[in-house]
Amino acid sequence: MTIDFDYKGVPHTLDPWSASQDRYDSMVYRRVGNSGLILPAISLGLWYNFGDNRPFDIQREVLRHAFDHGITHFDLANNYGPPYGSAEENFGRMMRSDFRPYRHELTISSKAGWDMWPGPNGQLGSRGYLLSSLEDSLRRLSIDYVDIFYSHRFDPATPLEETIGALATAVQLGHARYVGISSYSAEHTAEAKEIADRAGIPLVIHQPSYSLLNRWIESGLTEQLRSAGMGAISFTALAQGLLTDRYATEDAADIDRATSRPTFADDAVTDEVLAKIRGLKTIAAARGQSLAQMALAWVLRDPVVASTLIGASSVAQLDENLGALDNLDFSDDELRSIDEYATEAGIDLWRESSDL
Repeated sequence: MTIDFDYKGVPHTLDPWSASQDRYDSMVYRRVGNSGLILPAISLGLWYNFGDNRPFDIQREVLRHAFDHGITHFDLANNYGPPYGSAEENFGRMMRSDFRPYRHELTISSKAGWDMWPGPNGQLGSRGYLLSSLEDSLRRLSIDYVDIFYSHRFDPATPLEETIGALATAVQLGHARYVGISSYSAEHTAEAKEIADRAGIPLVIHQPSYSLLNRWIESGLTEQLRSAGMGAISFTALAQGLLTDRYATEDAADIDRATSRPTFADDAVTDEVLAKIRGLKTIAAARGQSLAQMALAWVLRDPVVASTLIGASSVAQLDENLGALDNLDFSDDELRSIDEYATEAGIDLWRESSDL
């Protein structure tokens, strides 16, 4: 038995644990652009299901199960929770109790750029905010460095040289091994990459929203990443639950949403969107997959997308999503059929242009 203390100073008894010996047998691993960074095709995001809103024992069960099945990448940010910071605090407990012996097998990421603390210095892309936030994240995570540190969003008020310069400092201080950007436009991605190259730092990854109903990255960003030798890891591949079987079979008004911070407005679930979801579900069924499994496989069809994030709240949901790996290939006919339904649905609240 191990006694650990959470960030409130409350002691907890933790059972000893060792990872599965065959944890690498079933996962698919992919290289991020031209870099040496390798990620599992499916990564686990800790945005909403790993704060104080969920029992820690359930979080621990999901995280252990993920690693036992080859998920080596855990994606966090300073304001993941709720409340802000609690996802990093809870993951830090896992690092101390379970994952410390496996630190060099793990890819742990964090971000700063959205709001974190009150006042003008607690958001966006200033040097002071990014570096102060990273120091706090390392303390909460109980680690000396993150494998990836992201600028969480583009800041139109701060010179991009300052934002990317802060990422460079994080690398130079040994606080980050790689750096990335999230929700940047193709134009600002190109500019950020040029600045990073001049500074000699490994800006290798972009984290954009991307799904069957939100294909904005195909209008320039994926080609920009390809030409720059960068890769992507997508988030909201399931469109915050829209691309699951329940929306194809249940009344949308009766479905409980997992989070109060949605990536689409309540009035976005129109009859037109539901028709798209039902059409996509029919194609998934013909492939022997659930709609969620096909949605995850689809965002991985382009090699520039090295990985896709999921946000599992239970072991059963995690296993359902991992089932996408059983069929990652698409025929030309399948892709043409998917394209009839996989069109813009007005559900994305994250891309750069939507928040400026």
